[in-house]
Amino acid sequence: MERYGRFFLDALKQLLVGSRIYYAWMILLLAAISVGGVAYVRQMLDGLGVTGMSDQVSWGLYIANFTFLVGVAAAAVMLVIPAYLFKVESIHKIVFVGELLAVAAITMCLLFVTVDMGRPDRFLHLFKRFNWPVSMLSWDVLVLNGYLLLNLHISGYLLFKRYTGRPKQTWIYKPFVYLSVGWAVSIHTVTAFLYAGLGSRPFWNSAVLGPRFLASAFTAGPAFIIIALQVIRHLGGFKVDQAAITLLSKIMAICLSINLFLMGCEAFTEFYTDSEHVASASYLFVGLHGANQLVPWIWTAVLLNVTAWVILLNPRWRMDQATLNLACVITIIGVWIEKGMGLIIPGFIPTPLGEVEQYNVTTPEALICVGIWAVGALVYTVLLKVAVPVEAGRLRYPDVGGTGEAKSA
Repeated sequence: MERYGRFFLDALKQLLVGSRIYYAWMILLLAAISVGGVAYVRQMLDGLGVTGMSDQVSWGLYIANFTFLVGVAAAAVMLVIPAYLFKVESIHKIVFVGELLAVAAITMCLLFVTVDMGRPDRFLHLFKRFNWPVSMLSWDVLVLNGYLLLNLHISGYLLFKRYTGRPKQTWIYKPFVYLSVGWAVSIHTVTAFLYAGLGSRPFWNSAVLGPRFLASAFTAGPAFIIIALQVIRHLGGFKVDQAAITLLSKIMAICLSINLFLMGCEAFTEFYTDSEHVASASYLFVGLHGANQLVPWIWTAVLLNVTAWVILLNPRWRMDQATLNLACVITIIGVWIEKGMGLIIPGFIPTPLGEVEQYNVTTPEALICVGIWAVGALVYTVLLKVAVPVEAGRLRYPDVGGTGEAKSA
């Protein structure tokens, strides 16, 4: 117990010390969380009527972010597989970056589901009406919370052992590492099935929705990880092998190619067959009966994804830090548009009765989303602020190395 107490004490001290950039970043996040919190209080008092959702379009910005972030969480497997299955040493040193990103992403996912329900107490209805194994929503609750616990256990155990300098017990974490590989795929597959299984929404009734989700996840997730690695390398003094970033950029290139191909297959099927199911795709890509709110957004996403794809396929541009960072940023934006608003909203337009009612994001809705993203960024910052010096060997239990005192970063 003494080691646990010392660990939490040293972690707390670590969080209270930092550069001006660190303090400014934390203040900005806390301010964003406060603004989002105020907006959420208004939503709880006035109801979901303060959002742009309606009886016709009952999912909006909250579920769009949820869908995107499930993929970001699943992308941690892109570090686990090469590190543990293929023994790539350069990746093994940075696995914790992906695992902690998964923890932050799942935290945001659960918050987005909570705010989408209007009041936090309604979250309990998911468990009161736990219709397992028939309900895909029940499966989603299981896999998301299970994946969160898996990553907390793996990263927490390895971090603590690194801090104390004691040998790791393989049986305590290795089985869970291998379990997390399949679990990561399951969380996004189940999310895809949640949409594809809704028979009244033909826009989502596609067998390739699951593969599309995974391809986009393994594109945007590594983009986040590459940016995080460069931040901790330049600001955290953590050595990151360039080979690790190169491998992640190659994974992005392959997965983005698959994502664009599957998106093209979907577009061909919808427009070439020209059945009654083409209405939702028409609304998204060319507009429907004068309603064309999402048309500029989806074509912007296509342009961004294609641009990132061209950059990533060119070895010279992919190896250049500036162009790689550009590709990562526009990939994140492009995938967020395509997989978020570009997937969720058209599924409701037109309605089964043929109504065309567009969805408009309101200010409280946007502020709540900003607040939740700030919570995720805060969680990830806090976790990395402790994990980086421990992994770098700058934060240790007093007995390690015979120094008599814990070293701080």
